[in-house]
Amino acid sequence: MARQIPPFALEAKPLTDEAKKVQGFKWADAEVGTRHRLGGDPDFLQDPIWPECPECGERMTFYAQLDSIGDDVCIADCGMVYVFVCMDCNETKSVIQSS
Repeated sequence: MARQIPPFALEAKPLTDEAKKVQGFKWADAEVGTRHRLGGDPDFLQDPIWPECPECGERMTFYAQLDSIGDDVCIADCGMVYVFVCMDCNETKSVIQSS
């Protein structure tokens, strides 16, 4: 069975002036761009997807979710990338979902 990592908030903090220019949305809900997280439970936007490790076949551990950043750096219509890892085999898989 997959382990669960305790939840940590992640903040998308622009490190350059260029990054500041691409952050933010004109038309998306206020929460879009703030849903980054390490560990805990994923906030799936569609049906839950829990990949299995291609090496051992066990359910992979949810590691992180990364939100869209702004109108110019938008994942699949204000979606998110979910990252999973097998803590035993060091295999990873990512999944993209949008609402």
